[in-house]
Amino acid sequence: MNIHSPDFDRDPSREEAEAALAMLRRWVGNVTPEEVATLDPLVARLIPGQEVSNYPALARAYPEDFAVDDAYKASMPDLQNGPASLIRGAKQQIQHVGISNFRLPIRFHTRDNGDLTLETSVTGTVSLEAEKKGINMSRIMRTFYKHAEETFSFDVIEKALDAYKSDLESFDARIQMRFSFPMKVQSLRSGLEGYQYYDIALELVETAGVRKKIVHLDYVYSSTCPCSLELSEHARQFRGQLATPHSQRSVARISVLVEDGPCLWFEDLIDRARAAVPTETQVMVKREDEQAFAELNAANPIFVEDAARLFTQQLQLDARISDFRVIASHQESLHSHDAVSVLTEGTTFAAESLDPRLFASLFHVG
Repeated sequence: MNIHSPDFDRDPSREEAEAALAMLRRWVGNVTPEEVATLDPLVARLIPGQEVSNYPALARAYPEDFAVDDAYKASMPDLQNGPASLIRGAKQQIQHVGISNFRLPIRFHTRDNGDLTLETSVTGTVSLEAEKKGINMSRIMRTFYKHAEETFSFDVIEKALDAYKSDLESFDARIQMRFSFPMKVQSLRSGLEGYQYYDIALELVETAGVRKKIVHLDYVYSSTCPCSLELSEHARQFRGQLATPHSQRSVARISVLVEDGPCLWFEDLIDRARAAVPTETQVMVKREDEQAFAELNAANPIFVEDAARLFTQQLQLDARISDFRVIASHQESLHSHDAVSVLTEGTTFAAESLDPRLFASLFHVG
């Protein structure tokens, strides 16, 4: 059927539109989808059954042989690193933005046993200026993988921080690495020994050009209530009544600012904690060890206030340690709540406000 329209400026009639549509549909049935797309991709929507399709049809097979070149990469959108016009919300500086809890095996120096490779959870953040939309977060991970084969110390952490701070053109940055550190500990009397695991975090913070090296340690111990001990003994002496003082698993989170100079080994900090409060929970126990532990607790009854001050006393003896913070949580067996204390020295850890979930994070799962 031939359609002749001597006057292209006039509006076509309904009959002419129907005829044109019928012809177009016949043509579409005899050509390839590429030919339809060349004419106009919207034409595909005129095909019966394809009215709501997303034409052109997209390839469903994964392109195994597709190679990305520089030109293709340059054509790809990058909204996260877009202009300031894309910023949503207040155009404010963000103190820290980045990634948390990406894991990889890291090799650490130890004081006594050479190097240990430990699964490590890394948090890396940088500051973001008010006029910048965002950062390329994968660069933080790529930077860490460049150093992953090295034996980590604060020197290596500083190199990693320098690298991604430069890549992301940021003025402030932070790295925190969390891991569980094994240390062989002897039982009290039987001669057995086993591995005690300590939650440790290394943190390097740079703010306004000043870098701080911080070590965090969670130390788990038993705390026997001095008041309960005295009341139990009173019942024995005055009434011949058997009674036991209450004690509970307790956790101290000790955070220390490390000065430049001689290395503060993980084991050194653990030794300081054990010297302050010797009732550390035990790994390998026979009957004689259990009895010894009861005697050790009776010889070292401790309120949560005592714990904070005893840890402080030991930290003050170490010239490698500057500012510090001690957070103690005695997870009461008498009460349905915990007894807690916080003691800080210096400006690094001073804070008027605490994370609402801080004390809940001191719960130790055996």
